[in-house]
Amino acid sequence: MPRALRPFGSGQYRLLVVALSASLLSAGAWIVAAAWQVIELGGSPIDLSIVAVGASLGLVAAVLVGGVIADRVPQRRILLVVEAVRSVVFGIAGALALAGLIEVWHLAVLSFVLGVADGFFYPAYSAWLPALLPADQLLAANGVEGVLRPVAQNAAGPALASVLIAVQAPWLAFLVVAVLQVVAIAGLGLMHTTAVRRDLEASELHPVRQMFVDLRDGFSYLLRTRWLFATLAFSILLVLVVIGPIEVLIPFAVRDQTGGGAGEFALVLASFGIGGAVGSLLVASFRLPRRYLTLMILAWGFGCIPLAVIGVTSWLWVMVVATFIVGFLFDAASVVWGTLLQRRVPPAMLGRVSSLDFFVSLALMPLSMAIAGPVGEWLGLAPAFLLAGLVPPLLAVITLAAARLGQDELAHPLDGMLDATQVTGSEAAAGFAPPVDEPHPRSPAVRPADPRPE
Repeated sequence: MPRALRPFGSGQYRLLVVALSASLLSAGAWIVAAAWQVIELGGSPIDLSIVAVGASLGLVAAVLVGGVIADRVPQRRILLVVEAVRSVVFGIAGALALAGLIEVWHLAVLSFVLGVADGFFYPAYSAWLPALLPADQLLAANGVEGVLRPVAQNAAGPALASVLIAVQAPWLAFLVVAVLQVVAIAGLGLMHTTAVRRDLEASELHPVRQMFVDLRDGFSYLLRTRWLFATLAFSILLVLVVIGPIEVLIPFAVRDQTGGGAGEFALVLASFGIGGAVGSLLVASFRLPRRYLTLMILAWGFGCIPLAVIGVTSWLWVMVVATFIVGFLFDAASVVWGTLLQRRVPPAMLGRVSSLDFFVSLALMPLSMAIAGPVGEWLGLAPAFLLAGLVPPLLAVITLAAARLGQDELAHPLDGMLDATQVTGSEAAAGFAPPVDEPHPRSPAVRPADPRPE
């Protein structure tokens, strides 16, 4: 079986893919339906910023708790609750819109709840996947997710929403995606519950205090692990610069510069999704690159350059090509990143580290969303997209040089011959041994042979 398809040999993984596909399709439809509901209410970029900030605030507020829970509660149960909550939220939005009662603040509150749900979803999914598949199939599985996410969330979901909006109104899209969530719930319901990959010792601490102890251990691991800390420091600045323009300003660029509507906006998002799917599938079809950290950071940084074109073009096809390139490089790098976490982070720590990944890298997302609208109105769309396209490459080069990530990736290959002296597992998680990227004495068992003749 081709490398990218090997995870499908597992029946449990096939059910997970069905559930994930339905969930991502609903999320993609929500993006377009919520944006066009704001526009139909006469909203401005600032109003759309308010809705977007609601989702990002919910994610940031919940993701750390979600990571702690993912390391203590079977992840399947967490995902079932998340999908049920999402279905209820979509149904409420549809009922309010159908009754003509929906307002911008309703959408902001509902987006906040969806953000909270996502804060529990991502750590649980990331921690569960290595329990379902062998290590050599994780890159392919992350590639499959990398294909599903843009195809379902950025292409099929927006396309579905645009058709439903054209047929009736955003309320119809809200109600349809609420029904779609039943598929996600059913897929997860048919799966088996797996044990948490962590030895949970009895503790006399209050559960709330124990949660803070778990978070402290996760932060300690993050700060001690240079490749992890450097990548997340880069990510937090990248998010500040690019997420706001992408999430808030592209709908207005499509409307004001090309004269397009919901269908054209969906086409731009679909191009981003198709590019991401192609990039993810390409990465999943091969082994991890030897220079995995260098290529990942450069792809994220230089992949933003096409954004600079969106603010100055009046041609829809140029926006489509630009978002395709951005999606291709972003998702290709994200597949590598997800695999690095699952391969280099101890299993007992993976839920918390995944949550810290989202929390640290997305901590400035609400600020990015909040300032994107005012920047677009005060300075114009062209300067906003110019900054989003040209600042990230500079950040990427600085990160690689300052953190010496090239040395780290050479010292820690993830395919082929592995370094037998790497320290992983519960010892590193508990702080009794250094993380894998810190120098430590070579074990006598792997001491090189004496080259001198006898």
